[in-house]
Amino acid sequence: MELITTDGFLYPNKTLLEKGLMGKKGFPESYDMRRLVQFVSDVKACKRNVQAPVYSHITYDITEEQKIVDLPDVLIIEGLNVLQSGMDYPHDPHRVFISDFLDFSLYVDADSEQIEQWYVNRFMKFREGAFTKPGSYFSHYTQLTEAEATSKAKSIWASINGLNLEENILPTKERAQLILQKVRITALRRCT
Repeated sequence: MELITTDGFLYPNKTLLEKGLMGKKGFPESYDMRRLVQFVSDVKACKRNVQAPVYSHITYDITEEQKIVDLPDVLIIEGLNVLQSGMDYPHDPHRVFISDFLDFSLYVDADSEQIEQWYVNRFMKFREGAFTKPGSYFSHYTQLTEAEATSKAKSIWASINGLNLEENILPTKERAQLILQKVRITALRRCT
């Protein structure tokens, strides 16, 4: 079994800057969809030693590393954009998409408020961990107070991640073969 994330198919930061898309990283237009579709097509065609680019959450960019996928029994492709259709990429003349190659698709759903809270919690954990590592793109966030960091995380959510969720991710939910709903359990009744 192999796991590939679609983050590796984001355009490099240099390209995103050139295209004016750095503030839309994670939105459909920030991905090299042609390359991602080619990768999935090659795996589905049983080609040997198919290469996938690797993304670093430390440097917030594509690395020089390549992950080799060689005839996996199961390939899990994790990412926000795997269920988007041709309507989502009107600039792509090929109109072939990742979902055309999937045998099964799963969408993990939750309330938007719950997803936002998860994002803020993750940001705060990264601030104490990954952001402190040498070469971290986000190291400047370690200098913020906890209140400032929470405010920054909420601001990023409102202007980028939450917007992407509403405009590009939620509309794909119904295309999944299985939708798992994450629910918040506030209390459990004790069995007697």
